[in-house]
Amino acid sequence: MDYNHKSVLLNESIDGLDIKPDGIYVDATLGGGGHTYEILKRVSSGKVIGIDQDEYAIKRANEKLKDFKNFIPVKNNFHNIKEVLSEQNIEKIDGILFDLGVSSFQLDIPERGFSYNHDMPLDMRMDKSQTTTARHIVNGYDEHELTRILRDYGEEKWAARIAKFILQERENEFIETTGQLVSIIKKAIPKQARLEGGHPAKRTFQAIRIEVNKELEILENTLRDAVEVLNTGGRICVITFHSLEDRIVKNTFVDLNKNCICPPEFPKCMCDHRRKLKIITKKPIFPTQEELTENNRSHSAKLRIGERM
Repeated sequence: MDYNHKSVLLNESIDGLDIKPDGIYVDATLGGGGHTYEILKRVSSGKVIGIDQDEYAIKRANEKLKDFKNFIPVKNNFHNIKEVLSEQNIEKIDGILFDLGVSSFQLDIPERGFSYNHDMPLDMRMDKSQTTTARHIVNGYDEHELTRILRDYGEEKWAARIAKFILQERENEFIETTGQLVSIIKKAIPKQARLEGGHPAKRTFQAIRIEVNKELEILENTLRDAVEVLNTGGRICVITFHSLEDRIVKNTFVDLNKNCICPPEFPKCMCDHRRKLKIITKKPIFPTQEELTENNRSHSAKLRIGERM
């Protein structure tokens, strides 16, 4: 099996975790196991938990990391971080890493339906056990709902037009494959606009994938839970790949960095909110030019780091 997967912002995120040899660390997005491998190399007497909702990712990681006796793979959604730790009888951890978005190997397996470069059944589930697929969304959402997710999650300026064309096509036949969807998108976007900004289906596929997996809905609460389970001085590192994710991470970090969240008109503090997070990265860390050249997936990546107070 090929393990030539390149982890994004690898050195920067590992440095950001400030790893202790006896610490307990969580890779909340196990994926290809690249980040987990580097954490394990630095943790001798501690533990490293790798979480992924994708059964294939767990299987890959077990093969790749079989020589590490302190590696604990867990099939679950990182949204359930507190539950995962409770099942392992762990109260606090020393660091947690999130590498958000779709894994490279998920894109590389055409049958998963994430890629617009292969004509395959519409799927896009990170967790194959869930019932809702991209097929359900494309064929089941009304025009208003489709427009909303394409606009909000894909930042697609042709959202309304694409949604309209999808509904028109649905009147003729069920939309079963990624190829059919790509064809509809190309018809909907004017020719001149299709020549700008990469593949015309990129933003639509991103939006549908986010909706299928509820990626943004769970992110803020997950980050807050992750900070809650950190030891004092523990680090949280989050790699994002588009502005919607990054905005949620930035705003959540800023909120957790505040000592008071009372409305400004209050004469004095009435809340019990206390600062929980020190922001290590005032501005996000971007990939080096060398990484941008070597790893195409890194182009939109940003890393933000915080430390538990």
